[in-house]
Amino acid sequence: MRRTMLALAAATLTVPALPSAAVAHNSGYYHGKTWRDSHGRLRCKRPNGTTGLIVGAAGGALIGRAIDTRGERATGTILGAAAGALIGRQVERSRVRCR
Repeated sequence: MRRTMLALAAATLTVPALPSAAVAHNSGYYHGKTWRDSHGRLRCKRPNGTTGLIVGAAGGALIGRAIDTRGERATGTILGAAAGALIGRQVERSRVRCR
Protein backbone atom coordinates (compact mmCIF):
# COMPACT_ATOMS: atom_id res chain seq x y z
CA MET A 1 0.00 0.00 0.00
CA ARG A 2 2.83 2.36 0.83
CA ARG A 3 4.54 1.84 -2.52
CA THR A 4 1.28 2.41 -4.35
CA MET A 5 0.71 5.72 -2.57
CA LEU A 6 4.28 6.87 -3.26
CA ALA A 7 3.97 5.96 -6.94
CA LEU A 8 0.65 7.78 -7.18
CA ALA A 9 2.09 10.88 -5.50
CA ALA A 10 5.10 10.89 -7.82
CA ALA A 11 2.88 10.55 -10.88
CA THR A 12 0.64 13.43 -9.82
CA LEU A 13 3.66 15.69 -9.40
CA THR A 14 5.40 14.89 -12.69
CA VAL A 15 2.48 14.73 -15.12
CA PRO A 16 1.45 18.44 -14.96
CA ALA A 17 5.07 19.57 -15.35
CA LEU A 18 5.64 17.81 -18.68
CA PRO A 19 3.54 19.97 -21.06
CA SER A 20 4.62 23.29 -19.53
CA ALA A 21 8.20 22.89 -20.76
CA ALA A 22 7.10 22.63 -24.38
CA VAL A 23 4.70 25.60 -24.35
CA ALA A 24 7.33 28.35 -24.55
CA HIS A 25 9.19 26.70 -27.38
CA ASN A 26 6.17 25.98 -29.56
CA SER A 27 4.25 29.24 -29.09
CA GLY A 28 6.18 31.04 -31.82
CA TYR A 29 7.71 33.69 -29.58
CA TYR A 30 11.00 31.96 -28.89
CA HIS A 31 13.49 32.77 -31.63
CA GLY A 32 16.77 31.73 -30.07
CA LYS A 33 19.84 33.93 -30.27
CA THR A 34 19.46 35.00 -33.91
CA TRP A 35 16.59 34.91 -36.40
CA ARG A 36 15.45 36.42 -39.69
CA ASP A 37 12.59 38.91 -39.74
CA SER A 38 9.84 39.06 -42.37
CA HIS A 39 12.10 41.08 -44.71
CA GLY A 40 14.97 38.60 -44.50
CA ARG A 41 17.20 40.77 -42.29
CA LEU A 42 19.25 39.08 -39.59
CA ARG A 43 18.10 40.01 -36.08
CA CYS A 44 19.66 39.11 -32.75
CA LYS A 45 18.93 39.45 -29.06
CA ARG A 46 20.73 42.35 -27.44
CA PRO A 47 21.31 42.76 -23.73
CA ASN A 48 19.55 45.78 -22.28
CA GLY A 49 22.62 46.84 -20.29
CA THR A 50 21.21 46.34 -16.80
CA THR A 51 24.10 44.23 -15.51
CA GLY A 52 26.68 46.65 -16.85
CA LEU A 53 24.75 49.54 -15.35
CA ILE A 54 24.71 48.00 -11.87
CA VAL A 55 28.35 46.88 -11.92
CA GLY A 56 29.48 50.20 -13.39
CA ALA A 57 27.55 52.17 -10.78
CA ALA A 58 29.09 50.18 -7.94
CA GLY A 59 32.60 50.50 -9.33
CA GLY A 60 32.14 54.17 -10.15
CA ALA A 61 30.86 54.90 -6.65
CA LEU A 62 33.94 53.29 -5.12
CA ILE A 63 36.31 55.14 -7.43
CA GLY A 64 34.46 58.44 -6.94
CA ARG A 65 34.62 58.05 -3.18
CA ALA A 66 38.35 57.34 -3.33
CA ILE A 67 39.01 60.41 -5.51
CA ASP A 68 36.89 62.82 -3.43
CA THR A 69 38.97 62.99 -0.24
CA ARG A 70 37.91 66.35 1.22
CA GLY A 71 34.92 66.82 3.51
CA GLU A 72 31.74 64.91 2.84
CA ARG A 73 32.31 62.30 0.15
CA ALA A 74 28.71 62.09 -1.06
CA THR A 75 29.31 64.28 -4.12
CA GLY A 76 32.19 62.15 -5.40
CA THR A 77 30.27 58.96 -4.71
CA ILE A 78 27.15 60.13 -6.56
CA LEU A 79 29.04 61.52 -9.56
CA GLY A 80 31.22 58.41 -9.76
CA ALA A 81 28.17 56.14 -9.61
CA ALA A 82 26.41 58.08 -12.38
CA ALA A 83 29.45 58.06 -14.66
CA GLY A 84 30.19 54.39 -13.95
CA ALA A 85 26.59 53.41 -14.66
CA LEU A 86 26.59 55.13 -18.04
CA ILE A 87 29.95 53.67 -19.04
CA GLY A 88 29.03 50.16 -17.83
CA ARG A 89 25.76 50.20 -19.77
CA GLN A 90 27.49 51.28 -22.98
CA VAL A 91 30.20 48.64 -22.62
CA GLU A 92 27.67 45.84 -22.16
CA ARG A 93 25.46 46.93 -25.05
CA SER A 94 28.39 47.36 -27.46
CA ARG A 95 29.65 43.77 -27.27
CA VAL A 96 26.85 42.18 -29.30
CA ARG A 97 27.49 40.72 -32.74
CA CYS A 98 24.88 38.96 -34.81
CA ARG A 99 26.27 35.89 -36.52
